[in-house]
Amino acid sequence: LDTLKLWGADAIRDCDGTDFPQSLKDADAKIYATYYTTRKDNAWAKKNPDEVQQMYLMTPFYTATENKLEINLMKGLYPDMLKVNPKDKERWWEVIDRTTGEVIEPSSWTYNDESGLITIDNTKAFHEYTVSFLAFIIWDPVHMYNAVVNEWKDVEHQITFDCRQPKTKAHMMERLKAFCETHDYVDVIRFTTFFHQFTLVFDEKAREKFVDWYGYSASVSPYILDQFEKEVGYKFRAEYIIDQGYHNNQYRIPSKEFKDFMAFQTREVAKLAKQVVDLTHKCGKEAMMFLGDHWIGTEPYLDDFKSIGLDAVVGSVGNGSTLRLISDIEGVKYTEGRFLPYFFPDTFHEGGDPVKEAKINWVTARRAILRKPIDRIGYGGYLKLALDFPEFIDYIKSVCDEFRTLYENAKGTTPFCFKTVAVLNCWGRSRSWGAHMVHHALYQKQNYSYAGVIEALSGAPFDVKFISFDDIKKDKSILDNIDVLINVGDADTAHTGGEEWTDPVI
Repeated sequence: LDTLKLWGADAIRDCDGTDFPQSLKDADAKIYATYYTTRKDNAWAKKNPDEVQQMYLMTPFYTATENKLEINLMKGLYPDMLKVNPKDKERWWEVIDRTTGEVIEPSSWTYNDESGLITIDNTKAFHEYTVSFLAFIIWDPVHMYNAVVNEWKDVEHQITFDCRQPKTKAHMMERLKAFCETHDYVDVIRFTTFFHQFTLVFDEKAREKFVDWYGYSASVSPYILDQFEKEVGYKFRAEYIIDQGYHNNQYRIPSKEFKDFMAFQTREVAKLAKQVVDLTHKCGKEAMMFLGDHWIGTEPYLDDFKSIGLDAVVGSVGNGSTLRLISDIEGVKYTEGRFLPYFFPDTFHEGGDPVKEAKINWVTARRAILRKPIDRIGYGGYLKLALDFPEFIDYIKSVCDEFRTLYENAKGTTPFCFKTVAVLNCWGRSRSWGAHMVHHALYQKQNYSYAGVIEALSGAPFDVKFISFDDIKKDKSILDNIDVLINVGDADTAHTGGEEWTDPVI
């Protein structure tokens, strides 16, 4: 409460692993409740194991040296997080000779559920083979991350369930209604989120193995894929998601099939999210979406997003481009940025320097605020940890005061622009301000020069648009009002276009 007054804050929210004390419920502040549509109900998940969320995974490439090859599916994966789903494996799994690209018929391979081994017969010497398979997500990746970082002991692993399936969907809606009715002190339901986690896989030592903040590999299940097949009229293949092991990360030129899948998911997620938001409003509360974690399919820069009817979006601010990723979203009443550092022990420990991290974060994002401000700022995590660093508490007060000054002067104005700049790639507006983003704002050695272009634009005096090659093919007059076209990235990636340049129109 003292910090609330010191910072001039007008809202409080809870955090994963905490409960709201009565003194805060009675505070003169808006109350946010973090709400998880897909977890925190293990009784339901255990009762309905077939409706636990799933993801597509691929083994490493294995070289055959004779006419038989055995592969352990879970080698290199964290066993507490994933469990192989062998049901209808002949339909949903794929064994591929990666040397030739040939799909191996199910009659030529067998899987032993007890040993976790798949045996491929009639392999060719020195050809490489992979197995693509479905696995249940038996420990939510974000809950797992929080547990590992905070060193939580004896905490039950939260299982992720699939709200897209009818039985779980009905349960989710009843659960939300009950939550709203028993939490009358809550003003804002902060959904985390609708309904699929971005691609996040850990190795056998609980280290991050594969991360794609835009990844769709954990948004699959036979139920969803059956629906997809009926809509598009062709048979689904695991390879449409696995994509040679690249998982359709944003450097890959998207296939027609993946674009079809993404469009289907975006539409279906928006449809269900709207029902959730409508119920929230009916219960007299605001609906806020966290831009992260289980956000896959919401796609805030595509047309379906506005139909959800959200009041607000909140996201983590790591730099200028991640601030613009939030502040440029249309179709909501207000936007909010959660600044860093997060109040977790990885920063707030003896010898840690949270003030330095906070200064870098604020100064990096500040220039973008002057171009397109978010409406609100906040911090997250466990305040108790931050209170042990009084100089940090004082510095954040100065940040809050500075933000108010900037917002009062910048909000509602149109900043001066020298030129109109368009970033051209295969993704267009769907990756607005997120082009070259792999793991949110974290530095990546392989792409920092390219991501740096987007970061520079986030605070530069230009009107910035994001367009795709498909946009130009549909209507080349889209280029008429653009002064500068930026096409930046490695050759033959989605960011430069590859074969798109062989099209005479382009």
